[in-house]
Amino acid sequence: MQRQRLAGRLARAVGAACLAGALSLGLWGCDRGDHRNAAEQDGHESGKQADVKAQTGSKQQQGDPYLWLEEIQGEKALAWVRKQNERTLKILGGDPRYQPAYDRILAIYQSPDRIAYGQLRAGNVDNFWQDREHVRGLWRRTTLASYKTDSPQWEILLDIDKLAAEEGENWVWKGASCLPPAYTRCMVSLSRGGGDAVVVREFDTSTGRFITDGFRLPEGKQWLAWLDADHLLVATPHGGGMKNTSGYPRTIRIWTRGEPLEKARTIFTGAETDAFVFPVVEHAADGSREAFVVQAPDFFHQTVYHVGDDGTLHRLPLPDDVDFKGVFDGHVIVQLRSAWAPGKTTGRLAEGSVVSIPLKALIAGDVSGATTVMAPSRRVTVRDATIGRNGVYIAILDNVKGRLVEAVRAPGGWRLRPVSLPGDGTVSVVSADPFTDAVLVNYESFLKPDTLYVIEGNGEPEAIKALPPRFDASQYAVDQFFAESEDGTKVPYFLIHRKDMPHDATTPTILYGYGGFEIALTPQYLSPMAIEWLKAGGAYAIANIRGGGEFGPRWHRAALKENRPKAYADFAAVAYDLV
Repeated sequence: MQRQRLAGRLARAVGAACLAGALSLGLWGCDRGDHRNAAEQDGHESGKQADVKAQTGSKQQQGDPYLWLEEIQGEKALAWVRKQNERTLKILGGDPRYQPAYDRILAIYQSPDRIAYGQLRAGNVDNFWQDREHVRGLWRRTTLASYKTDSPQWEILLDIDKLAAEEGENWVWKGASCLPPAYTRCMVSLSRGGGDAVVVREFDTSTGRFITDGFRLPEGKQWLAWLDADHLLVATPHGGGMKNTSGYPRTIRIWTRGEPLEKARTIFTGAETDAFVFPVVEHAADGSREAFVVQAPDFFHQTVYHVGDDGTLHRLPLPDDVDFKGVFDGHVIVQLRSAWAPGKTTGRLAEGSVVSIPLKALIAGDVSGATTVMAPSRRVTVRDATIGRNGVYIAILDNVKGRLVEAVRAPGGWRLRPVSLPGDGTVSVVSADPFTDAVLVNYESFLKPDTLYVIEGNGEPEAIKALPPRFDASQYAVDQFFAESEDGTKVPYFLIHRKDMPHDATTPTILYGYGGFEIALTPQYLSPMAIEWLKAGGAYAIANIRGGGEFGPRWHRAALKENRPKAYADFAAVAYDLV
């Protein structure tokens, strides 16, 4: 099976290379391989796919001889796939370059080298780890001080392989929600086979055991959040809860320890057409907490309600397209997807901005205190905002290159402090915690593998873990250029190539673009397929076309609906610029 998967990736790369040659994109190139390929995540249908679906009924009536391929798990369809794989392997195997490339790629995929990314929890780090000996995985914990060393001393909290064997279940780990600040009482989610539906059981990390008479939810699509040691906010279809059209819960209830779920008080009921309804509870280092209900009719809009101590809800007067980030120092933190003018004296807040609003005033319906934490500019956009103990960490893209800024409360507003990290790459916050005076940050670029940094207090980032390089990066260069689309828009693209590449339009090139779902194609360490392509003398171009998220919501909206052709025009402009 693994051989077939690798062969399939090689086949796709060969096909892409042939396409690049046919288009005469003779300068740069490569495939994103296992690099979070955005094309596989896009929910949009191509015109051909849409036509196929629209014509299915008529084809059935006409006796379409290929409809059996629609049964993707059908034996006839699987047999056909096996036959095509055998045919492909025979062709690839006849090329003397195939087997050495296959062996090199397989060695990378089978390498045990991985960073044990963790979640900060009050001075400790939790990690879920899988390897050949622990196929289902280990949930484990260590101190931050130990985590920073080359050989952390891990405490095993739960062995999923052992649990599955003892209970005769096909358990797949789906995470744990733990009550701060001790983080010893946790609601563990386990899936049978890896689906969305989970069984949730209360676990005590101090004893390493599930609590016999603790909170427990049967299998279902559900979410929860701790209010305190004896109360949960739960969104579950069980115990009289209702589902939306996708089978997810649309009620939120306050569940008291020892109380039958059926008796839990319902505080919110969403619409049947909502995409999601889920609870959020923000716990602070001073012992306070703030609870919220988020109602999302789709993936780009949400309504946020504050839950009072008595369970009453107050709808917060926020735009319905904000991205709710949480609470810091008594202020709600959101990111705007469109411009907002909250009051006569506040002024207009720019789309894409990170904004803070005093929570108490917001509950009372007063938005006049809305303040910009950080605003984007023409070529700088906010990628994400994460709340830590000392500030808000804002990951930004500056001309599609990642940077990190820490925002801290100051008299009269916010003060921004750039965090010193390598440039020309991608920066993302791995974990921050209101009870830990630290934040974990990951950096990578096309030529530098993932490196994990820890920032403690006001100190400088310290590299504590890194993946070994997969290739000699000194032979290659990364350039960024801007192509001019047909309407005059400047479209950035990255080029990865050998330093000795001739600039005469003869280099075989793969050009990759996406332009959908506000996904930004940022610098990421080259995949094994990309490495093989570069070693063979090819080059790789990544086009940051409209429809993506490289420059915020406006860049995404610019290629929607009747403007969708602009994404293709951008891609073509980059292709022309290459030659």
